[in-house]
Amino acid sequence: MADCSKIRKFSGADDYRTNFIIRSEINKFLPGGRHFIDDAEIQRIISQIDSSEVDPVRVREIIAKSESTCETLSPEEVGVLMQVKDEGLFSEMRAAALRIKKKVYDNRIVVFAPLYMSNLCVNGCKYCGFREGNSLQVRRKLTMDELNEELDVLAGRIGHKRVIAVYGEHPDTSTKYIAETIENCYSRQVPAPKSGCKVGIRRVNVNAAPLPIEDLKVLRSVGIGTFQVFQETYNRKLYESMHPKWSVKGDYDWRVTCFHRCLEAGVDDVGFGVLYGLCDWRYELLATVMHARDLERWFNIGPHTLSFPRLEPASGTDVPERSPWLIDDETFARIIVIARLAVPYTGIIVTARESAESRNRVLDYGMTQLDCSSNIAIKGYSDFAHESEQDKERQQFMLGDSRSIDEMVRYLASRGTITSFCTAGYRCGRTGGCIMDALKTGREGKFCKINAVLTFREWLDDFASEETRKIGDELIKKELAEIKEWLPKFYPAVEKQYEATSRGQRDLFF
Repeated sequence: MADCSKIRKFSGADDYRTNFIIRSEINKFLPGGRHFIDDAEIQRIISQIDSSEVDPVRVREIIAKSESTCETLSPEEVGVLMQVKDEGLFSEMRAAALRIKKKVYDNRIVVFAPLYMSNLCVNGCKYCGFREGNSLQVRRKLTMDELNEELDVLAGRIGHKRVIAVYGEHPDTSTKYIAETIENCYSRQVPAPKSGCKVGIRRVNVNAAPLPIEDLKVLRSVGIGTFQVFQETYNRKLYESMHPKWSVKGDYDWRVTCFHRCLEAGVDDVGFGVLYGLCDWRYELLATVMHARDLERWFNIGPHTLSFPRLEPASGTDVPERSPWLIDDETFARIIVIARLAVPYTGIIVTARESAESRNRVLDYGMTQLDCSSNIAIKGYSDFAHESEQDKERQQFMLGDSRSIDEMVRYLASRGTITSFCTAGYRCGRTGGCIMDALKTGREGKFCKINAVLTFREWLDDFASEETRKIGDELIKKELAEIKEWLPKFYPAVEKQYEATSRGQRDLFF
């Protein structure tokens, strides 16, 4: 059980709002008051994008640097890539983005599911259906029994191994509750429908509010995966207009220094995200790069993932309909390409907020993770008869891609992409700085192919339809042949684990 003795307790929402933030844990990472999100520099680069002619030679130099070093580009270099409008030159960027993705992550796509734990919230974000004061929302937090019902569907009927647990910000669902739900996720085991093998969740990532260092240490002790916090927008003026000063989230600096605290606390896999459509996308992407570079400066560790949610309709707000910065599918695809070149080593997540067509398109632009069979209503998996059913008054926003996991696995396999359910690296300590080095050199992508094959075999035997299993079997033959070719001396060990998995052993990994 988690030791929560050192974390602070609050008497209610007002006490939490007033006393939760620890100012010293912000100031430490803003020495001399100098901020790593440099608004003046971002504005200068954007003005150059609008006024300067693109230099194809310089663009190709930057592409080559990204591909050869897998190091984060400078904001200035990212600004040059943003200048490209010529389709021929952009196609070179797109091709390089795919090569980098394959170098770093091979031909895998990692799948996960969102699991919303609560929609209680003390904040007033103007674009969000969960905000305090929105009377249209049906408020609740999952009990442990209700969480088990959700897990029985996610792990036992759908076959997910990895979830992103999502929490509103509220004293009733702060660190102690988060720790308890993580422990519950890991302990729940259920029989798979086809094989009867025991299955469960092996990796719990968390999307929650920024926390103090002591709280983050508690989450580390219970095996948190990636800690994901979305900045929403890096533009301070816009941020302050969207997040009332009376709310905890109204403190820009508390939020933007969250990942510094994570890494200091030993939570060394962190996930960035902004809400594209609130502000000029160029501003957001340039600021994201600045954020990544500052973490690298302090800790030599950058973001494990970048997420690219777009502003979507939500209950009780018209902000998603009237924002002047909404982006179309073409721009969204351009953002993914530039992001892959800008931060080559990172995982790129594109969620079911996007339409199926949009996600299919960016598979070849550098995406590495997606969710499927997703339901983001509180207790939506176990309450709704069909996985794609939505209820606007019980969820934060509306989803665009309703494909089931079986459909998604089959689609990916048809294009030669293996669906990975692997969580081995995190349990073997390949996180933080360790995995950063392996990703940049391409070692991690090749090594993870082995574990991807083992977990894919599990899922096909435990959950797949006959049609999906047939196409998946053919893909596995191809993957095993590739492993044998580049790891001939190690292949007998791989073959032994694969055969054991085929006989019904579970959770074997390297």
